[in-house]
Amino acid sequence: MRVLVIGGGQNSEHEVSLASAAAVATALRSIGHEVRTVTISRDGVWDAAPVATPAESLAAAMPALAWADVVFPAVHGALGEDGALAALCALAGVAVVGSDLRAGAIGMDKWATKLVAEAAGIATAPGFVISASDLGDVEYEGPVVVKPVSAGSSYGVGLVREPGDLLDALRTAARFDSRILIEEVMRGREIDVAVIREAGGVRWAAPPLEIHAAGLFDTAMKYDGTARFTVPAALTPAEAGALTRTAVAMFDALGCAGVARMDFFLTEEGPVLNEVNTMPGLTAASQVPRMFAAAEVPYPELMDRLVRAAADRRASSERSATTRRDHARA
Repeated sequence: MRVLVIGGGQNSEHEVSLASAAAVATALRSIGHEVRTVTISRDGVWDAAPVATPAESLAAAMPALAWADVVFPAVHGALGEDGALAALCALAGVAVVGSDLRAGAIGMDKWATKLVAEAAGIATAPGFVISASDLGDVEYEGPVVVKPVSAGSSYGVGLVREPGDLLDALRTAARFDSRILIEEVMRGREIDVAVIREAGGVRWAAPPLEIHAAGLFDTAMKYDGTARFTVPAALTPAEAGALTRTAVAMFDALGCAGVARMDFFLTEEGPVLNEVNTMPGLTAASQVPRMFAAAEVPYPELMDRLVRAAADRRASSERSATTRRDHARA
């Protein structure tokens, strides 16, 4: 198929997105897809044509979207993973890899994700949201984790153990979002579960992965090569079953498509959802491809499955629309 891979983006995860996009494009070419790439600069300019403004560059990129059978938006974070690119593809009538606007927007918002999870009976860490304009009004009640509500790759996330460190952590988080989530510290093993929706609608979870980190699994550890993972994680059948069921339930509650990574703390009481990534890191060394490799799905095949699932979902949507029009005429 003709696949347009989009990388970069206007957020703190720009470099991570470039790496994912390059790996995805190489993998898809290696198995015979015709691939074109486009990069969005940190200023929002698409590199499809040498024009000055984001609006002009987006207009110049439209022929590339029209050319594609499937768009693969390997853009993490705001104005990418949050559903912005999925919405653009929906308006253009082009198949897109991953979740739609609704699931992307909710999944990117950590507070909204918590509300959906709790409505679905899935445990999350107790916490609350404040505005960046109210930093001085927060009272310290023990160790907490401070996070921007909508940011990825742990940018702006801080573990606060002492009252005197709270304000600095809040100010750091406020650099990435105007809303800040403050959560109780969870005691448990950090376990990731990747869920995929294949062509035809079947969804399943890859073997869970455990993150080994002394303290916070922060941005530096994620990308400096010091992170240690075990996949499959050493779990009892009951633990693995509980994590898998919870991950699929959350995937369904958000209405995700493509692949999504569900991050958990495995506590004595069971899985506690940390957050959801609807467009997770997608280099061969990233957590999601590692999990599917443990399920004997090689990296290029995983990328191919995502492309084919997107094309199938678009075709199903078009068939449903045709049926609705025929019923309306009748």
